[in-house]
Amino acid sequence: MNTRQKHTNLIKTEAKRLGFLSCGVSKAQFLEEEAPRLEKWLNKNMNGKMQYMENHFDKRLDPTKLVEDSKSVISLLLNYYPSKTQNSDSFKISKYAYGTDYHFVIKDKLKALLHFIQDEIGEVSGRAFVDSAPVLDKAWAAKSGLGWIGKNSNLLSQKVGSFFFIAELIIDLELEYDLPTTDHCGTCTACIDACPTEAIVEPYVVDGSKCISYLTIELKENMPTEFKGKMDNWMFGCDVCQDVCPWNRFSKPHSEPLFNPHPELLSMSKKDWEEVTEETFRKVFKKSAVKRTKYSGLTRNIKFLK
Repeated sequence: MNTRQKHTNLIKTEAKRLGFLSCGVSKAQFLEEEAPRLEKWLNKNMNGKMQYMENHFDKRLDPTKLVEDSKSVISLLLNYYPSKTQNSDSFKISKYAYGTDYHFVIKDKLKALLHFIQDEIGEVSGRAFVDSAPVLDKAWAAKSGLGWIGKNSNLLSQKVGSFFFIAELIIDLELEYDLPTTDHCGTCTACIDACPTEAIVEPYVVDGSKCISYLTIELKENMPTEFKGKMDNWMFGCDVCQDVCPWNRFSKPHSEPLFNPHPELLSMSKKDWEEVTEETFRKVFKKSAVKRTKYSGLTRNIKFLK
């Protein structure tokens, strides 16, 4: 076994020990196939009001511009599929936001992995990324064999579906690189057919400006009236295209205590949400990603759903 293989095995074993679902590695280089795709998507204004998607175009496509001298992109998946979901008579929250904000949980695990690499291998420089910098995480995860990008533009895996977070370590160490997997969507159009706002405008292309997740989280102004009655009771995020995906039959509940929801969250009814106070909001979502919308954003969404 050569040194690169040894280092790669060491990293993957530690990633598993830290609770990651899987770990794949790709060579840090320009994402040639993604460049025209991203450009076309932006030109069609499918990013809606997410202006930040237009920034750092070159950095999004080239990790060596983000981390000097980088050689490898280590992609990691962390399961968040819950064992219990909300009361059926409720306004809905995306499953990823049930527990503690994933940014904190994953950042800590990534830092631990980077420290492990430095302790075991030596002087290695790198940066950890969790959805907070211009990194095309789904593209990197697909490149390193962790799944394929499905028709709903999410990363899908035959073994575990798609209810997981994606994160990266970009480091200046050469490793053994994984190969991409094949697409297993076949002729299935479940996600396209089920999307309440018809945001999946063609297979593999999502118009972000029509996506319920965008409307309930990213959009800071009033929601366009054309979506009235089409929101399927989602008040924060949306899981429809994942819930209907056949590959998610293989989702298994996560084992991360920090992702467990506040007990009150699962039992609240529509009426409870309509009367939610700022105090309850702060208590139920103390460390949650839902805080992104603030109390005012969540109540705006609830009013729109009524």
